[in-house]
Amino acid sequence: MMAPHRCGWAGSDPLMQTYHDSEWGVPQHESRMLWEMLMLEGFQAGLSWITVLRKRDAFRKAFKGFVPAAVARFAEADILRLLNDPGIIRARAKIEATIAGAKIYLDMEKQGETFDAFAWSFTGGKVIKGDGRKLLASTALSETVSKELKRRGFKFVGPTIVHAWMQAVGIVNDHSLDCFRR
Repeated sequence: MMAPHRCGWAGSDPLMQTYHDSEWGVPQHESRMLWEMLMLEGFQAGLSWITVLRKRDAFRKAFKGFVPAAVARFAEADILRLLNDPGIIRARAKIEATIAGAKIYLDMEKQGETFDAFAWSFTGGKVIKGDGRKLLASTALSETVSKELKRRGFKFVGPTIVHAWMQAVGIVNDHSLDCFRR
């Protein structure tokens, strides 16, 4: 049996291939998961995505399942605990940004706005299909979303991170033309 043709970035690492085959580009509408993925993309900044994937289970344990109400209550003792956790990416600014992001998420909910509604509002709830020829680092859409996230107080949400997040959660379908997931 022949292996399916995947996007080139999936490479030969089984973890990356599984992520590509079952998660990347699949439209996600669960608010908590959309927020988790945005926070993980922020941790990925300056690193490779495989690093985050390999640490994702440890991240989920360290950040209480990325339940925003739990993360929003983190205090200095939790930050110190996280800074000493070798299972995650130990960057104080990114840890603090995640805690702040949880508070923003909860404020949005308090105002009656789900993170799902927010995330998909920029495309009218529709998946944007890339041309399948070239993966872009950012787009006009990711710049718009990035500006709005920053306006709301989120950190580590530049246009490149936001574009990678939109691809990961299926807001943008950027699978290559010959990929079986397109």
